[in-house]
Amino acid sequence: MRPQFWQIVRFGLVGVANTATFYLLYLAMHPFLPYFAAFTAAFVLSMVGSFFLHTHFTYRTRPTWRKFLLFPLPNLTNYLVQSGGVVLLVEWLRVSDRIAPLLAAAVAIPITYVLSKLVLTGRPSEQRDDLRAPAVGVEVVDQ
Repeated sequence: MRPQFWQIVRFGLVGVANTATFYLLYLAMHPFLPYFAAFTAAFVLSMVGSFFLHTHFTYRTRPTWRKFLLFPLPNLTNYLVQSGGVVLLVEWLRVSDRIAPLLAAAVAIPITYVLSKLVLTGRPSEQRDDLRAPAVGVEVVDQ
């Protein structure tokens, strides 16, 4: 199978792990914090974990401060696309509010994948942060 297929599979696995981590952190903090503070803290902490999982496991690239600081952008985009999609589907198209989040996520997840890949790997031709060994060229010179 193509390497990009496995990268997408790894992206999905990290997403599942990140969601579980977020929810467990939220449940653990909720008794001690107001719900929105617990939600925000769990979101930020799970996003940090997600950053490291995506850099090492999904995209196999080195974490840098620049990537770390840019990483919230795909998550913000995901949130905006999903929340906008839910409002559009429920309020304008009269889709059930139980189904709308799933449909909105179906649109947002591919966008998040593309943006997180861009943030964490840069342009496809940019390989300098890649953890794999660089290609070595050998030139035979006649004397």
